[in-house]
Amino acid sequence: MHEGVSFLPLTWPDMLNMAPELCLAAVFLLLVVADLLLPQKVSRLSIGWVTVAGLLASAGFVVYRLIQLQDDGREAGQVIELLGASYVVDQFASLLKLVFLAGTVLAALMALGSVKQDKDITDRAELFYLLLPAAIGAMIMASSGNLVTLYIGLELLSITSYVLVALRRRSSKSAEAAFKYVVTGGISSAFILFGMSYLYGLTGSVDLGDFRTALPEAMASYPALMYVGFFFLIAGFAIKIAAAPFHAWAPDVYQGAPTPVSAFLAVVSKGAALTAVLRIVYNSAFFISGGGGGGGAKPVGNDVYLALLVLAAAAMLVGTTAALRQRQMKRLLALSGVANAGYLLVPIGLNFTSVHSSNISEFIFYLFVYLLMTMGAFAVLTVISRAAGHEELKGFSGLYYRAPWTAAAMVVFVLSLAGLPVSGGFFAKLFILMGAASAKIYWLVAIMVVSSVISYYFYFSIIRQMFMRSSSEEESEIRVSVPTGIVIWLCAGGIVVLGLMPGPLLDWIQAIFSIRGDLFIGMG
Repeated sequence: MHEGVSFLPLTWPDMLNMAPELCLAAVFLLLVVADLLLPQKVSRLSIGWVTVAGLLASAGFVVYRLIQLQDDGREAGQVIELLGASYVVDQFASLLKLVFLAGTVLAALMALGSVKQDKDITDRAELFYLLLPAAIGAMIMASSGNLVTLYIGLELLSITSYVLVALRRRSSKSAEAAFKYVVTGGISSAFILFGMSYLYGLTGSVDLGDFRTALPEAMASYPALMYVGFFFLIAGFAIKIAAAPFHAWAPDVYQGAPTPVSAFLAVVSKGAALTAVLRIVYNSAFFISGGGGGGGAKPVGNDVYLALLVLAAAAMLVGTTAALRQRQMKRLLALSGVANAGYLLVPIGLNFTSVHSSNISEFIFYLFVYLLMTMGAFAVLTVISRAAGHEELKGFSGLYYRAPWTAAAMVVFVLSLAGLPVSGGFFAKLFILMGAASAKIYWLVAIMVVSSVISYYFYFSIIRQMFMRSSSEEESEIRVSVPTGIVIWLCAGGIVVLGLMPGPLLDWIQAIFSIRGDLFIGMG
């Protein structure tokens, strides 16, 4: 494909379009050198604050690009293509980059507030500056225009995540978690690469923009090979997002990793993998499904979307039922993330008959709300675990009497995770449920409702501990550091605002997003 196309080197205007990623890379290199040169007596927390500043600067470049694409008089969906469309800067990528950067900023602030108390972390500077290449990897995945670029971003995110998980060098659980994460991550990457090789073999191209014409032609002759390729892709990404039945690694890894890293994996790593699924599926399977036009029965594409919905249903049911007996908070939040991965897969798999832009806006809205409630819950956990000396559910006993405002914030996070009014999580789940109902996939609606009801038991067990239990830990002092407090109250405030007024954010996403221009590569 693309015979005769010459790939020009990056120009200075191209470099400006990649300013968010290049900004993080420059700050990363600066901090690595600074960590080597600074005397040991200088606190490494300064590196953490520079990390936060670099992330905010990168977010500023993303916002500038979003505003410029609209203020220049261009229609929504205008795409900037770099390096032969292997890297695209569009509104979809920019929106997801803002989510990833926000999640990384909150993880860095959480680390600033808790790293001094974690005696198992010997190299504190690494905890901060390694978040930067991980965030770059997630951003590359959001802007990928071909399979090679996507895989580079995936591996950059994965490799740095392996190191971050292993930073608690004095903890045997961290070593075990890192080993399990490397093994499962390697298997996941191998599955993804194997599936990509099938798509390349069937189409003769790694460019996502070529798939819409090449895959329908290949489907007539090689449907079995197409099934194999998509099976391995879905299985590989299911491991990355910790969707059942590929989720067994998540509770162990989350428990062993530093808490800010667990929060990063739960939000940014999961969100980046889901974004990659969106990019690939809607540029490949969509055009060999009933929603891709052209008429006629197209079983391969429809089966891909059905597989995503089945995976979503399994994740919701397995995640919620497995969490019922869980008393370790990190493991409980990991299983909650499994269930939420199922909810996030629903709008991706709703192309049973057709696709519309509200699917994607619902996905982005839910991902942002999931970021707030998950980061907030992990931030409260850092406070409780420091006071109690462990990460068990019983550490929350009597929290309302020891720290009423922290308990109130945790109630907000729990209500949002459970999907109850007045919280952002209520509308996030409601929009996805209504989307599934409008697509007439009623069996999935029933599973969403049942899994939500099941989740009430373990979510409300947290509230029961805070308000209706007391223990010897009741006398332990609750201290909330300034960075951790910022995370808690930013997240709680955001959830309350989105629970009262979800419309402005959803309308803004829909106003700037065009599914034809932003999601389909080469059609802008």
